[in-house]
Amino acid sequence: MWRTDELLRIGLNSRNIKRLVGTGELRRLRYGCYIRASRWDGLGPRRQALERIVAHAHGTLTTSTGGFVYSHLSAARLHGLFIWGVDEKVHILQGTRPSSDRWGKDVRGHTESFTEDEIVMVRGLRATSLERTMFDCARMLSYPKALVIMDHGLRLGADIQLLSRMLAASSGKRGVRTLRKALENADRRSESAGETLSRELMQRLCIKPPQPQFAVLSRVGRHRMDFAWEEEKLALEFDGRTKYFDYQPTEEVIFKERQREKALMEDGWRFIRIEWKDLYQERAFKERILRALR
Repeated sequence: MWRTDELLRIGLNSRNIKRLVGTGELRRLRYGCYIRASRWDGLGPRRQALERIVAHAHGTLTTSTGGFVYSHLSAARLHGLFIWGVDEKVHILQGTRPSSDRWGKDVRGHTESFTEDEIVMVRGLRATSLERTMFDCARMLSYPKALVIMDHGLRLGADIQLLSRMLAASSGKRGVRTLRKALENADRRSESAGETLSRELMQRLCIKPPQPQFAVLSRVGRHRMDFAWEEEKLALEFDGRTKYFDYQPTEEVIFKERQREKALMEDGWRFIRIEWKDLYQERAFKERILRALR
């Protein structure tokens, strides 16, 4: 990643830079900051979002006094929190609004007080702590999106007592209702954004609540189901793309999944498998589960 001044120092001029961007060899991530296009194209959406934050840090290295910290969704990305359906802007927090109010088109600035106790170094950048990040995001987002972050933050070890104290000290602030609801309904057992949203949808549709991460034994070993209704021997599994493509070879994961499922079916278990698209077809989702429960 290079700033314009760095490209000029290695022998390029403004015409060369413009030509390289035009031919697709360089990609301009933000004003005055570039990355090799082949590297950028090889990154997935999650890594690209992180690179935008790095580009902001690199691009402002010589132009900022460093009076800001990365916060909200940018801090969530730096901490590795699950996020869903949110913007790709760089979020920064400052104690006071700059007089010129020029953060940049790719930046969403927030003005609110913070203490050094709420700041940590993450990936070499100053960012809000895990708890402060969850607190800020939950107050800014809609309830389902806030719940995704709250679930994963608790799973990563966030201090729920500290979050409760922050909530108690924030009476009257914008977004506190959403924060309170997300904190009350959060479940650290959730292993993905899809599981969190499935649980939220079942609660909203008044479906009998299943047990999350339900453990059961079969002839091939011990297994955990995403959700289970034990009495009805019905399991609900969320088949998100991440589950199959991020960690192990696709064929191996799917083979083990099907092997486990066959063994459990021999013991009388039935399975419902859902994908992202099913969460947007609420009537069909509810009817499918109620029919299986009956």
